[in-house]
Amino acid sequence: MAESGDGGARLCPLDPDGRPGPVVHEPSLAEAVRSRPEVERWVWRSTPEIYRSLLAAGVRVERCYDVQAAEALLIGYEQGQSGQPRSLAAAWARRYDLPVPPDAPARAAELQPSLFESGPVPLPPGTDEFTALLEVYAGQIARTAATEHPERMRLLLAAECAGMLVAAEMSRSGLPWRADVHRELLDTMLGERFAGASEPRRMVELADEVSRAFGDGVRVRPDLPNDIIRAFARAGIFLSSTRKWELQQIDHPAVAPLLAYKSLYRLYTAHGWSWLEQWVHGGRFRPEYLPGGTVSGRWTTNGGGALQIPKVIRRAIRADPGWTLVVADADQLEPRILAAVSGDPGLMEVAGRDADMYADLAARGFGGDRAQAKLALLGAIYGQTSGDALTHMAGLRRRYPVAVAYVDDAARAGEEGRLVRTWLGRTCPPVSVAAPGGEELSGEDPGAAGSAPAARARGRFTRNFVVQGSAADWALLVLAGLRNAISRAGFRAELVFFQHDEVIVHCPAAEAAAVAEMISAAADTAARSVFGPTPVRFPFSTAVVECYGDAE
Repeated sequence: MAESGDGGARLCPLDPDGRPGPVVHEPSLAEAVRSRPEVERWVWRSTPEIYRSLLAAGVRVERCYDVQAAEALLIGYEQGQSGQPRSLAAAWARRYDLPVPPDAPARAAELQPSLFESGPVPLPPGTDEFTALLEVYAGQIARTAATEHPERMRLLLAAECAGMLVAAEMSRSGLPWRADVHRELLDTMLGERFAGASEPRRMVELADEVSRAFGDGVRVRPDLPNDIIRAFARAGIFLSSTRKWELQQIDHPAVAPLLAYKSLYRLYTAHGWSWLEQWVHGGRFRPEYLPGGTVSGRWTTNGGGALQIPKVIRRAIRADPGWTLVVADADQLEPRILAAVSGDPGLMEVAGRDADMYADLAARGFGGDRAQAKLALLGAIYGQTSGDALTHMAGLRRRYPVAVAYVDDAARAGEEGRLVRTWLGRTCPPVSVAAPGGEELSGEDPGAAGSAPAARARGRFTRNFVVQGSAADWALLVLAGLRNAISRAGFRAELVFFQHDEVIVHCPAAEAAAVAEMISAAADTAARSVFGPTPVRFPFSTAVVECYGDAE
């Protein structure tokens, strides 16, 4: 399907190889989709560009194939790169060895999309969009078939496209948000705002306490790291940064008010009154979710900070009267993913129960010390190679050699510059200081590409990538299954939030128990779809609450 530019659309059926049938023109895009409920899957240019208008017209689709999302995954698979242009125009250009146009610049988060949407990247003059869409789609089918594991790649493409639908629907539904509760929290924690003052009362008081603690009559700005470092230096204390962990090592009267100020400063700047006025309207917070916004497949948002909502502010997230929030958090997801992708018999046995994996691991080989077991397992995933982690890692390697070898191999491949993929085929980025989407490869400066620090940094990243990325792929299928189950049941429930391994459904209280069961069923189905028959379980901790803050 392609928009015709006059509010209508051109449509045609496709066979499994992407070959088109008769083309028809419909005067209304929304009516064209609404009148064809029998269509199993719609193929279109871009979900964010098309589905938004369908949702506004009250039209929902069950499945789609997003050419733009597919292009991003396929070009990443083929070239081992992320962040490449992925528009229909870019895919068309690659198909015919033409200059590849850059993607359109991201729309500013604060602008209204209906007024300021930049529109799709234009095709070369004289190129028909519908023809280009059909040819690019057929080409993507062929490219998918040429991958090492075509069935896995097809599943990944389907999952990513389903995520695009969920993201669009969540942005439209919005997360229930009580602005009055939010304001009360700000007033209580930050104090009054005074005309002409740059900060609220409590922050001003703490800033004064910080300055007085140094006792030299010099005004210290606690929001300026260099000011703080210089002030401590004058007191004979030399800091490399103003990070919390470093400040906590210091015995000085300025530390307590400074840490309190920094905490309130984050709240004030990230989720203060200005944020509330910009992002919460009509009782809903509606961020723009970006599926696959990071190289590992984890989501990001275009503004609003939806994936970094502080715990205190979660008190403002409350269900509508008569409704409730079903908050589900996957338990120890990444260790369970490691068990599934590695096929380690011992680790799969531990992950085959709904029980606490770390406690189970501790009972089997760490003298019952849960903290040691957790440190060892997370050290294997994240590449901790010093201190106690190194000692515990050796024990883990003896007990679960296949699992540790799996992440070791991924790290070695990364260090050697080879491609590393998730279980379904999402591909890691090339060597760089920081991966697109804000995922740092390492706390250590990797240096120039090809240097030893860069190789080690990439190895640490790819070690985690094969686990974290596979978890992100699995989570997409959980979302897809849950979305479909809610639709088939005819429920009023709505998916309203998703963050890595946590999902929130807003639903009438009478639907809550069934929704909780749907989440568990979707997790089991996703595991079978991704990993085939596996003993590994993926349980969720689920809470049915009126306030998100009560789910912790």
